[in-house]
Amino acid sequence: YFLVGSNPAETKYRVLKIDRTEPKDLVIIDDKHVYTQQEVRELLGRLDLGNRTKMGQKGSSGLSRAVSAFGVVGFVRFLEGYYIVLITKRRKMADIGGHAIYKIEDTNMIYIPNDSVRVSHPDEARYLRIFQNVDLSSNFYFSYSYDLSHSLQYNLTVLRMPLETLKTETTQTRQESFDIFEDEGLSTQGGSGVFGICSKPYEKYVWNAKLLEAVRTAVHRDWLLYIIHGFCGQSKLLIYGRPIYVTLIARRSSKFAGTRFLKRGANCEGDVANEVETEQILYDASVMSFSAGSYSSYVQVRGSVPLYWSQDISTMMPKPPITLDQADPYAHVAALHFDQMLQRFGSPIIILNLVKEREKRKHERILSEELVAAVTYLNQFLPPEHAIIYIPWDMAKYTKSKLCNVLDRLNVIAESVVKKTGFFVNRPDSYCSILRPDEKWNELGGCVVSTGRLQTGVLRTNCVDCLDRTNTAQFMVGKCALAYQLYSLGLIDKPNLQFDTDAVRLFEELYEDHGDTLSLQYGGSQLVHRVKTYRKIAPWTQHSKDIMQTLSRYYSNAFSDADRQDSINLFLGVFKPAEGRPHLWELPTDFYLHHKNTLGLSQTRQSYTYWWTTGVLRHLPLPFDEVTCSENRRKLTVKKFHKYEEEIDIHNEFFRPYELSSFDETFCLAMTNSTRDFMPKNVGIDPSPFTVRKPDETGKSVLGNKNNREETVLQRKTAASAPPPPSEEAVSSSSEDDSGTDKEDEGAVSQRSTPVKVTDTGDNTKITENVVQSTKDVYGVNLSDIPSEDDLAVYARFVQLGQSQHKQDKGSQQFCSKHPLDKVINLIPISSFSQDNIYEVQPPRADRKSIEIFHAHIQAGRGNMQPLGKDDFLMYREYIRNRYM
Repeated sequence: YFLVGSNPAETKYRVLKIDRTEPKDLVIIDDKHVYTQQEVRELLGRLDLGNRTKMGQKGSSGLSRAVSAFGVVGFVRFLEGYYIVLITKRRKMADIGGHAIYKIEDTNMIYIPNDSVRVSHPDEARYLRIFQNVDLSSNFYFSYSYDLSHSLQYNLTVLRMPLETLKTETTQTRQESFDIFEDEGLSTQGGSGVFGICSKPYEKYVWNAKLLEAVRTAVHRDWLLYIIHGFCGQSKLLIYGRPIYVTLIARRSSKFAGTRFLKRGANCEGDVANEVETEQILYDASVMSFSAGSYSSYVQVRGSVPLYWSQDISTMMPKPPITLDQADPYAHVAALHFDQMLQRFGSPIIILNLVKEREKRKHERILSEELVAAVTYLNQFLPPEHAIIYIPWDMAKYTKSKLCNVLDRLNVIAESVVKKTGFFVNRPDSYCSILRPDEKWNELGGCVVSTGRLQTGVLRTNCVDCLDRTNTAQFMVGKCALAYQLYSLGLIDKPNLQFDTDAVRLFEELYEDHGDTLSLQYGGSQLVHRVKTYRKIAPWTQHSKDIMQTLSRYYSNAFSDADRQDSINLFLGVFKPAEGRPHLWELPTDFYLHHKNTLGLSQTRQSYTYWWTTGVLRHLPLPFDEVTCSENRRKLTVKKFHKYEEEIDIHNEFFRPYELSSFDETFCLAMTNSTRDFMPKNVGIDPSPFTVRKPDETGKSVLGNKNNREETVLQRKTAASAPPPPSEEAVSSSSEDDSGTDKEDEGAVSQRSTPVKVTDTGDNTKITENVVQSTKDVYGVNLSDIPSEDDLAVYARFVQLGQSQHKQDKGSQQFCSKHPLDKVINLIPISSFSQDNIYEVQPPRADRKSIEIFHAHIQAGRGNMQPLGKDDFLMYREYIRNRYM
């Protein structure tokens, strides 16, 4: 096989040769040469001629296109030869700074060895069927130019490190036969080059690392496409026409991965089950480059309780009893897990534990007691300012109670968490926030640097399954962080967001899709309890859906999870088939596959007191992975490009002028839009996405009953969430559970302004009296009858400024003008127009050819097509030849 890969513009090509004569080994030859389009055509033409049986016989060509693909997932071998896994269909899911993120829609597995050398095995087909049980078209994502395994903070800080810092390191690394610079034939002298930094992916979140292991050193890194598993969604928030993209990316860990009851707790290396890193990215899409645009992100994590524990599903009970498998008095597993987190996120690490505290029969409380003991033990040896913060909160108990609002309590926790960790933004604080500082903004944690803010530390949320309760808690923390992100980009005047606004509805829908997707991957069903359930505004039909999801989850756990676990073990390379060893389906358990210490004792033993990696504490609260040190520099490669290369031309990469594009297929028009999908369609509605609306007022519901509604009542609320009925509100204020620290000043009193009625009638001239307001109400001042003389003088000078033409004085000619100010003011033209002021603009002259083209365009729109000329036919023929031949 010959594998021909190209860049999106199809101007550069690389060629791989895959040997099909080896029955069990993978032999790939990469000449590392970059071909032009003409060169690759000549190469394939020579190969075509050389492989024909007889010269001159076109019909018996030895070279034919087997498959067209968008990338290589990897190479896998079971008991026979190797297969190649190719991406044959993709769909764009998100766009971050011009970098497209794609979802895999379909794949193709091709057997590499020729039939003449194939050595068949009876169990090969069964292994192939198990491997294909991992549905690659279900929530697997990749990007050609953006590193999805790292956070935006890492990508915008480490990968934009000053070049001088790296150059000082190369003098030492070159002596160690390791060259960080990969010039690819470009001289390092001169200023025509542009340097780019490429980092190794974070392998914990890469799902095809084992599939690429066989070719990683043999081929150029441009062939290596790393995929992540989890969720990716993007929506457009329109703020008076200004596009703000809200993106949610969830990365599922490939370590100790599996299904609900079969993977619990942690393995011996500190990797926990159902570990997912969720990142919300917010950026202003009107400027999309990373260097000039405004970008912000916030990261949080969910994962099983980091202990040795499991649940026995052989009893066929809906809630099997929880058992602690091993005694761990020195919190060895928890230490390894939190060490990983300190390296990636820095401090503080905040644990939000949502499991039940009070139970008739001790069930979930077993985990809480053990986790408290582990955290208390580990905190003894950490400096107090970097200690792990533990927040226990029995969410189930508060949900059943009628005395308090669950989301109000979560909002208080979210505020304290975001204040401790801060968030990432790539621009310094705006001048208006310095002039008018907000109290909450000044208390914000994180690390403030010259280029903006960095998130230090992370929130780690867990319940037993890390599905329903965890998703609601993460949504509330994400909503709080979203308010700070919008405020940091100068889009709202206070870092507060209320429920029932278009912005929060859009964000809630993103989070519910995110929760449903992660729940299906781990638990076998969608979410059972949603945000609306905890707000107690879910419709009565939701209860029947919840019952169906519970049954679906139980069925999946009982009957299909074991097969799914085998598929994941095979796909991730945890189990490798081999002759003379038991097959995957013959193993009684996969415990030994995931716990390496059961097969052999490790030579290095971790300290019971100094449980962190060397060097981590020295840089806290900053994460060790983002610090400039020799160990981290080894993960980076610097590549030099020409200034005008396609690889760094973001305009051509994003807009693709060489392709015919249609508006129907344009991603930014098809994505979820706050104005189209959430804003009411009634005339007179405030278009701001931060206006509180009634629950039946969304864009989706108004379409159905638009004709029946005669009037719309606009109501502004400043409560943190939907207020409970008055009786419950009165009781909750005197309840013992609601302590003073858990109340939020802004949410304590619900302030309601007077409703404004807009009558939807055909006569636009009739306006209700309620709409007309005095200038005192609107502006806060009464306009006097006659302006003062000083005001009139200022206004007269302003008018004279506007009337003066923007013409540059060429020469020493004297001004002859009626106005005395003309001798003083001499404004330089600010555009290419001959006449330009604030009142009038003279349009540029269009030449004759442009006018003819425009007239032809108008006539074509009316159906009057002009006959094609000779030049048109030649251009079309050239396009067809370049595109398809």
